[in-house]
Amino acid sequence: MTLAQTYLQIVQKRFKNMKEQGDQTLAQLEGEQLHWAYNEESNSIAVIVKHLSGNMISRWTDFLTTDGEKPTRNRDDEFIDSFHTKEAIMAAWEKGWQVFLDTLASLTTADLDGDITIRGERLAVMDAIERQMAHYAQHVGQIIYIAKQVKGAEWQTLSIPKGQSQTFTEAMLEKYQS
Repeated sequence: MTLAQTYLQIVQKRFKNMKEQGDQTLAQLEGEQLHWAYNEESNSIAVIVKHLSGNMISRWTDFLTTDGEKPTRNRDDEFIDSFHTKEAIMAAWEKGWQVFLDTLASLTTADLDGDITIRGERLAVMDAIERQMAHYAQHVGQIIYIAKQVKGAEWQTLSIPKGQSQTFTEAMLEKYQS
């Protein structure tokens, strides 16, 4: 397997894991919890989902052939919470990820040698992917953090529970050394 093939496999795996963490977080929340914001300057989970979806659809539609900032995108509107139901929030979440993951899966190793543009700025395809990795990870992390605040003691961890690190590490070592 070439380095380019390995890279494409790794980024697809990492992004799918990121979406899965978001899925598990959103599943724990009720409607009003999705609209909670710490203060007027903070974004709710609903707003973050709207922004992520808008970004994904704009950046990854015709990724290799058109500028990533589509003229149809209204980025400022993404920061206005206009969702009325959890179903609408989830539909936006799924639509954005579907466009993005489908495009990512369609990339070939030859595509990695090319360039794309975002707002006229020329980026190597790999740079554009890494830029989105950082951007999406930041926002999924925000979603998780807000959900932890909202859920409090009812939060179901997405990773190793507190106080269980040693047990988890031992189990992993046993699994991979067998």
